[in-house]
Amino acid sequence: MSCENLVPSQEGNLSKENRHLTKFVPDVWGDTFLAPPPQLDMDDITRLEYQELKEQVRRMLMTNMDNPSQKLDLIDAVQRLGVAYHFDKEIEDALQIIYHHHCNHVLVDDDDDLYTTAVRFRLLREHGFHVDSAETFNKFKDEEGDFKKSLISDVKGMLQLYEAAHFQVHGENILEEALSFTNFHLKLAETKVDYPLSTQIADALNRPLRKSLPRLVARSYISIYQGYGTHDPNLLKFAKLDFKIVQHLHKKEVYELNRWWRGLDVLINFPFTRDRFVECYFWILGVYFEPHYTVGRNFTTKVIALISILDDIYDVYGTYKELEIFTKAIHRWDINSMDQLPDYMKVWYKEALNVYKDMEDLMSKEGKTYRVQFAIDAMKRQSQVYYVEAKWFHENYIPTMEEYMSIALMSSGYPNLTIASLVGMEENITKETFVWAFNVPKILKASSTICRLMDDVVSHEFEHERGHVSSAVECYMNQYETSMQATYDELFKQVKDAWKDINEGFLKPMAASTSVLYRILNLAKVMDLYYKGEDAYTLAGDSAKTSITAVLIDSILI
Repeated sequence: MSCENLVPSQEGNLSKENRHLTKFVPDVWGDTFLAPPPQLDMDDITRLEYQELKEQVRRMLMTNMDNPSQKLDLIDAVQRLGVAYHFDKEIEDALQIIYHHHCNHVLVDDDDDLYTTAVRFRLLREHGFHVDSAETFNKFKDEEGDFKKSLISDVKGMLQLYEAAHFQVHGENILEEALSFTNFHLKLAETKVDYPLSTQIADALNRPLRKSLPRLVARSYISIYQGYGTHDPNLLKFAKLDFKIVQHLHKKEVYELNRWWRGLDVLINFPFTRDRFVECYFWILGVYFEPHYTVGRNFTTKVIALISILDDIYDVYGTYKELEIFTKAIHRWDINSMDQLPDYMKVWYKEALNVYKDMEDLMSKEGKTYRVQFAIDAMKRQSQVYYVEAKWFHENYIPTMEEYMSIALMSSGYPNLTIASLVGMEENITKETFVWAFNVPKILKASSTICRLMDDVVSHEFEHERGHVSSAVECYMNQYETSMQATYDELFKQVKDAWKDINEGFLKPMAASTSVLYRILNLAKVMDLYYKGEDAYTLAGDSAKTSITAVLIDSILI
């Protein structure tokens, strides 16, 4: 049923003029998440085995190994299999030793093969250690300054070099060259090697580790790891059990949150909006999947769902006059400010107040109510930048690129979601951290840039047809008189540069704890999933459906 067919039945005394309605794809999940998941099928013996396996993996990470490359492979596997969150300290301690050996050339042969060198570089970079890329990889170049042709036959080494190259920061020409070199030759090798290496290459070429969501990596790598004859059976068994336990928790969460969404009666109260609750939950699951973040996921999922409706109120349905009143009401954040609002805005406003009040009550028990105030201020700012964009559209104004991005980075929602995601996190997230995040530091600006530009490139034509503020594409073309393809090329370059900014933000000393930085990184990863080549959120695209099915529906065989 289209939006247009639903609107008149609930519109009441609202004016129909100046509303930019469109036919969004309806919810694709039907009754899938309406019933609670069955009890987790794990007996006491299996639970005890799970704990014993966990301790075995911990001991493996803490034990000195004859060959340093064995420890690198173990850490790499633990991370890819999605169980590293159990062993943060052990992994950090092991990498500290590996870094010390690397810097002092202890137990490291100058003729280390490409595979080991690239894995070590990637893991150290990922964990903030400063490793010089030129010093690391120059030995794999020939006298002409090109990567040696002999490397082409080392497919596993090439794959690891490809993955390592995605951790580059600005000015690392050798990693740019490595990326081009490996990308070309891996595409040729993909059809010539056997499973599971062929699948691992295909996954990497589609989306490298640096841009991949941890749950999707784990879901895929469990099968890949099992396919290699060298896998550790205890680690594999632990990873499978852990995935099963965590998946069951996620299924319970999405069921409970879906009840809240259904309670909003979206089809009646907001028939003009995108019904994308499951996609919203998966978005936040991408930000943090770990079991101890249940409270944070619960709150932030509600926030992103409210932002999605708010976006469509400003973009799709609200008249300019209504939006003016609405923005002032949100700024006041008071139940008594609802009186002048149309009914559909009252529903959103009241629910927003309730969601933040519930979280405030929860945080007050821990003396952290200030966290919720930051989140409220972020939502106020969200409405204000949405209103600026509505004003631009109302006045047929095309801003300069600089003017557009100053507003569009905020309207992307990522500064808001970052603040919201921190509210339910651990004790070491201080008030200073919230101030830092609220002021949109460089790494958050980079994540927001990725969000805004990837969204604009794939959705600007659709949004232009239905009536929408000019996107980065139109603003850039108008300002610089470029072709559409040249504009795309420039915006993709800015996205690539933003990833380098994120990588720089993870080098020690870091501006915030890694637990905070990973929220910002993971937001960028979700963007790469939902908006690479399609708007999979708005249009309920394949990348969203297949990913959600893999993580939240399909069971894993133990």
